[in-house]
Formats: sequence, structure tokens, C-alpha cells
Amino acid sequence: MRFTRRAAALLLAALAPVAAWAQAPEWPGAKPIVYVVPFTAGGSTDIVGRTLAQKLSESLKQSVVVENKPGQAGGIGAAYVAKAAPDGYTLFGGTISTHAINASLYKKLPYDPLKDFEPVSLVARLPNVLIVNSQLGVNSVAELVALLKKDESKRSFASSGAGTSTHLAGEMFADLIGVKLTHVPYKGTPPAMTDVAAGLVPFMFDQVTAALPLVKSGKLKLLAVTTGKRIALAPELPTMIESGIPGFEMSSWQAVYAPKGTPKPIVQRLNAEIVKALKQPDVQAKLSDQLAMEIVGSTPEELREHMAREIPRWAELVKKSGATAD
Repeated sequence: MRFTRRAAALLLAALAPVAAWAQAPEWPGAKPIVYVVPFTAGGSTDIVGRTLAQKLSESLKQSVVVENKPGQAGGIGAAYVAKAAPDGYTLFGGTISTHAINASLYKKLPYDPLKDFEPVSLVARLPNVLIVNSQLGVNSVAELVALLKKDESKRSFASSGAGTSTHLAGEMFADLIGVKLTHVPYKGTPPAMTDVAAGLVPFMFDQVTAALPLVKSGKLKLLAVTTGKRIALAPELPTMIESGIPGFEMSSWQAVYAPKGTPKPIVQRLNAEIVKALKQPDVQAKLSDQLAMEIVGSTPEELREHMAREIPRWAELVKKSGATAD
């Protein structure tokens, strides 16, 4: 009897993935798939989401609709997806904020980055750049630092939201130059950059491609890139380290998740389709050539391991900087 029970238990465990798949045998059926972007339209997360949604619509032969749910550094959208049915019809455009930084920045986060999601794929890594208002009168990082030390009225920076990599970049900058700065959070990159261009906030850190239109119009100026190496899209930009800020190196990242409990076969299918999409020339041209992203395309396991490294790394920076979003 003991052997029979053990054998039955092993059989049930082996059949569990099959049983889960049986709950959604027609996936993707007639129901549209919702891809939740936790930031406003127009930012890098939104562009990645819409690019992948189009490709998934084509490969899965089912409509994939993007819904923007901004707020709380992506936390509002993340909490929404964490509570969604794990049936393969809800996807999430996760970021370094939603699945690494927020874990330590918020004391009461309404979701668990590790426990409430099924990792699907790490999509890309991307650099931030230091952006200033063109009328600020500075042409280098050194000149900006000198201005901040001299003029208290300039000691504020914008970000795409509390807890985003653009927020933490500003906190790191303040810590390394020894100047107390005031953080001004926005609900996404576009409104933040608009106010920096208008001179309402002196500077910010954000993606290079988001700033280029306003740079070309003469309203914004780029001073340096936050990665350890210069980027191909703007090779003339020095790194923050080259600009005299030793120890300043960071990059953001984008990933795709599904609600916890989504059947493994669905996650595997989504992973395969996303990785395939990321290899297509038009996607490469948009994300790599136009947005300066380093395209990745990982397995679900690799994304989970990546998060396990990133969460404690950013927790250390949050603690050191004293940054908080509560």
C-alpha cells in the first residue's frame, strides 16, 4: 500500500503540468490578451510593450492589447497583474523598478515581485543619460556639479516616478557629489521631460531616445551616459565615470511577466514567441538602433535568477541613499 501511494503521488506530480494546461486547452482562444504597461504612453516601457504586443498578435494570431496603468513607479500596474487570473490572457511589462527597486523602496508594497509573478523573459537592458535644461548654462557634468554646490535653487531633479531607475540615478548622483537634492517625481517620462525642457526642474536622468527630440529642438542638453561604456547611439557622450563621478554606473532593464500560476506550457510558448520576436530585424532596429537598448531575450529561469541578484543590489543603494517613496 505504501508503494502504491508513493507511485500515485509521483504520477499526480508528473501530470500536474498537463492538468494545468487542460484548464486552457484552446489558448490563445477568442479572448484578447492584455499587455499591461505600468507607465504612461510614450516611454521606453510603453514602446517595448507595443512592439512586443504587435509581434505576439501576429505569431499567436490573437489580439494583444496594451493597457497603460501608471503610478507608484509601476506598482499600480504590477499589483493589478498580480491579482489577475493566471490564464495566459494578462501579461506585464516589468522593469527594474517594479521587480527590483520597489521591493526595498516601499515599506508596504501591494505585491511580491518574486512570489506573485511567473517570469517570462528578460527583454533588454538600457542606459540612462544625464539631461539638463539648455538654459541652465552648463556643458559638462563638472559644470553642473559646480552649479549645484553654488546655487541652492537648482538643487532639484525630475524622474519618471518614485522608485524608478531615473529616481535612484539622481539619488546616487547626490550621494557621490555630496549635495542634498530634492526629488520631483512624475507619472512617467514624457511629463517629467516636458517640465525639464520648460525649465521648471533643472535636470533629470532618463533614456537617451526619449530626450532626443527635445535635444534637437534645443530645449534639452545631454551631458553623460550612466553605463560603464559609451553607447553607439551617442558615442560623443562621456560616461559619468569619465566625467569625474567615480563609482557611478547603472543601467535599467525591461522584462515580461505573467501572473503567478499561469500554466507552464503557456509561459513556455510566450517565452519562445518573445525570444523569436526579439531576433527579428525590425524589432532589433527599433529597440537597439533607435532606443539604444541591449536586447537580451532570456529563459524564465534566467530572468528569475537576474531578479534574485538585482533586488538585494538595489536594496543596498536605497538604504545607503535614504531614498523612500512612502
